[in-house]
Amino acid sequence: MGYFRNDEDRQKKADKIIRNHIAWSMGAGLIPIPIADIFAVSAVQLDMVKQLANAYDIDFEETQGKALITSLVGTSIARVMAGTAAKLIPGFGTIVGGAAMVTFSGASTYAIGEVFREHFNTGGTFLDFDTERLKKYYSEKFEKGKEVAEQIKQEEEEKKRREEQQRKADEMAAAREKQMQKAEEMANTKNTKTEAQSSLDATLTKLKELAKMRDAGTITEGDFQQMKKKLVDNF
Repeated sequence: MGYFRNDEDRQKKADKIIRNHIAWSMGAGLIPIPIADIFAVSAVQLDMVKQLANAYDIDFEETQGKALITSLVGTSIARVMAGTAAKLIPGFGTIVGGAAMVTFSGASTYAIGEVFREHFNTGGTFLDFDTERLKKYYSEKFEKGKEVAEQIKQEEEEKKRREEQQRKADEMAAAREKQMQKAEEMANTKNTKTEAQSSLDATLTKLKELAKMRDAGTITEGDFQQMKKKLVDNF
């Protein structure tokens, strides 16, 4: 059972439920397989009605929900079949059919959501659903739903565009970080080589000095060999 502090909370919850399901149904409308798209959209719409019922503390009955949804969309079923049938045509037909199903799915889901929201909001249940009266309300909301679906489509495209831009920015930042790490490693390697070269040069210089001392007789051959070994070991 849903719990809300006031009616405004309930309305916000209902808005969120309807909007989310519009987006999901539009995604289902893109399914390239005819009939499968209709089943997918229907499942989304049924779930929306279930969630709306829970939000308004109304017992949900799946069989009744399916029947009522079918009765509402019956007036526009011809457009549904035309859209999904177009997907059978390879290439252009798939694109056109997909676009038609996306629009229909979003508009229909919006209209169904508004119908049940209005009905539940006025105290109605599944038992006193006036199909004939609410069909007219559905038709009115269906036209409005086309605009809502288009707006959501644009918002989703803008969201994807921003996400793509962010992804590219993250990739560029990661590439720059990698380049900086590589440059730092190269600099460290260069410094290490420089230090090693300096140490080698110093050792060779000392060995030359020892050799000169030996040749001059300042130190013995034994002293020379001993000091030479010590320098080599410490290198």
